[in-house]
Amino acid sequence: MKFLIADDHAIVRKGLAQLLREEFSDAEIQEASNSNEIIEKAKGGIWDIILMDISMPGRNGLETLKQIRDMGVKAPVLVISMHPEEQYAIRVIKAGASGFLNKDSATEELIAAVHKVLLGKKYISATLAEKLAEGIDSSSQRPAHELLSDRELQVLQLIASGKTVGEIADEISLSVNTISTYRARILEKLNLNNSAELTRYALDNALV
Repeated sequence: MKFLIADDHAIVRKGLAQLLREEFSDAEIQEASNSNEIIEKAKGGIWDIILMDISMPGRNGLETLKQIRDMGVKAPVLVISMHPEEQYAIRVIKAGASGFLNKDSATEELIAAVHKVLLGKKYISATLAEKLAEGIDSSSQRPAHELLSDRELQVLQLIASGKTVGEIADEISLSVNTISTYRARILEKLNLNNSAELTRYALDNALV
């Protein structure tokens, strides 16, 4: 059984590796600490499953996930993140993931999720499944940020974390003008006026 664990925190990678080895005695595990390593290792090997965070230096996890799918990598991907499930689970599954798990989840839930994904099934928590079922007939009540594209959501989070337009441009390799355009779109979609209001919105909605 071959696992690729991708997270920018070494302690998280080691903890996941230990849990997997306890459950899968034949586990072969490799690690990646950033998006470039994920892409190189994903395309360079045959994996039974890839476990990855979505918040890493440089290209974010959603973009990385889309890129490895575009490269033809078929391995199931289980996203494990500190971000709220209700904000990200549907986005990552649309991007090609097989499941989403919050880092606060119990060990038993992680192992259950891995087993389910290995069977070729999708994994979301029972709590989110219930929320989705309840929300089928109430799409008009969806929060405004669900209308943001993946890139717009990423820019919103970076602004809310205190980074300037120039710093964001450097971090995600886009021009300052492009980031400014994204910022203007976000303000319009969320009906906000400035970066301070964006930050408050992100905090109120648990986006950072």
